[in-house]
Amino acid sequence: MGMTDVLIVGAGPTGLVLACDLARRGAAVRIVDRSPAPPRTSRAKGPNPRSLEILDDLGVAEEVLAAGSAPLPMLKYRDRRPVAEADPWADCAPSPGAHYDRGWLIAQWRLEGILRDRLAGYGVRVELGREVVGLAQNAGEAEATGGEGDGEGHGENGGDGGHVDVTYADGPGGRARYVVGCDGAHSSVRKLLGIGFEGTTDEDQVMVCGDVDLAEDALDRTRWHQWFDEDGAVMLCPIPGTRTGWWFQAGPERDGRGRPLAPTAAGFRRLLARHTALPGHELTRAELLSTYRVNVRMADRFRAGRVLLAGDAAHVHAVAGGLGMNTGIQDAFNLGWKLGLVLAGHADAKLLDTYEEERLPVAARTLDLTSERLRATLDAIRRPGGGLDAAITADTTGLGVGYRWSSLATHHAGAPATPAAGDRAPDAPCADAATGARTRLHRVLAGPGTTVLGFGPGSAAVLREAAEVFGDAGVRSCRVYAAHEDRAGAAEPGAVVDHAGHAAAAYGTGASGRTGTGTVVVVRPDHHVGAVAPADDDARSVREYLRRLHGTGGTGGTVRSAERSADRSPGTVDAAR
Repeated sequence: MGMTDVLIVGAGPTGLVLACDLARRGAAVRIVDRSPAPPRTSRAKGPNPRSLEILDDLGVAEEVLAAGSAPLPMLKYRDRRPVAEADPWADCAPSPGAHYDRGWLIAQWRLEGILRDRLAGYGVRVELGREVVGLAQNAGEAEATGGEGDGEGHGENGGDGGHVDVTYADGPGGRARYVVGCDGAHSSVRKLLGIGFEGTTDEDQVMVCGDVDLAEDALDRTRWHQWFDEDGAVMLCPIPGTRTGWWFQAGPERDGRGRPLAPTAAGFRRLLARHTALPGHELTRAELLSTYRVNVRMADRFRAGRVLLAGDAAHVHAVAGGLGMNTGIQDAFNLGWKLGLVLAGHADAKLLDTYEEERLPVAARTLDLTSERLRATLDAIRRPGGGLDAAITADTTGLGVGYRWSSLATHHAGAPATPAAGDRAPDAPCADAATGARTRLHRVLAGPGTTVLGFGPGSAAVLREAAEVFGDAGVRSCRVYAAHEDRAGAAEPGAVVDHAGHAAAAYGTGASGRTGTGTVVVVRPDHHVGAVAPADDDARSVREYLRRLHGTGGTGGTVRSAERSADRSPGTVDAAR
């Protein structure tokens, strides 16, 4: 039975993002889904700005933007007449620190197709019709004393023989060093682990959904149309990339006892006729019909030994604010680099405990945020002119999510106040120091490695040491020059010029141009700040931080241990780049 590094169960956006991130790190990945064909659902209207940054890092953002459309203004009706229009994004514009100022409309199945194509470029294909029915964790030598599946790490790492045996509903079984359940709210992986999924399902708050075709020119396709009446609601949003396709959402029809009826094409036509000025026959096709109930649930834990949960398998919440798919994509991006470093033997498996440490509080807050946005929206639509714009706030961009509480956030007394360790690393326009070509800091950070940014002349020695000691383990150094700094003889590859001062402003290093001073910022592979330190403190905290992620987990020794690990296993190091 061949061993794979990571088996991903579930090929929605969460599983596909994780598979792409691991595959580009050289990990051996398999991704399976129980569906016999790629699943198509009428779900998820697209990535928010933070997810767009992640998709950009994976090299697919431009394709996603081309396949979708900008979010549309909302036209709101009462008693069939238009009463108000709102464009929640009217005042948004890209800023130096955030290239993407708004989310993007794209059908989930289109996004999944783009990610599957990207994955195929790494030689990995989704294995369809593969249902996982059994998981048995086997401790490796280093784990054997620690008890199976307790999630404590116990020195396990990629190559010690520990693994999970996987049983499928039919066909031969498999074996993986790690398994990640990205298999949705009804996750088989979660159930097989016996992990609780506490929360509530509101049987009263029900919505029927589907993809429909309307007669051409039935409605203006530059608007998201929303009819909110006292006795129900219909919402129609054009599906990008189609001529006559629309996302249909509505309050359900109900029987004589007030119970919601299952969605049907005929029912959709009746709802259309009742709430809009369109005759029912204008709706020519309805498919992917489903009933959505407000579920607010969270897994008790996101990790049990060598098995982890991500996306809807770990948390589900109200649809308001569109954070479901986005939270899953961000889970995957938090987990991918950690698995990559553990599998390559650079980091101790205890690093995987930081996945739950960081993402479980974010999921809990997202549950609260979306429930609060749902309440605000339900309140707004009671009044004529109220609509779904009530669900959209700065919180729903995802750009403010950080991990200041994390054990991976190294706080230094002399560091600038923002960004603090744990925060998302800001973007900033800059130029390549060698060629003058315009670029952005997030382009410098892109790819699977950790990046050490150096501001000010005093940072040069720290950057040099980081490159020499940890360069083979996937750490990149990048000197950020102020416009007025002398760059004579500066030959560092990858250096950039902060020509407008935006990077210095964003990273609080405005005085970094003074001789002998400087700031060093370690940015994790998921664009979060790991450590910020003044360069003149000999950057001990920076060295210790890099050793924790890129040294040889558990050797606890000196910089020499990182060098020994690089000498010992050039193959795995290359794979991790």
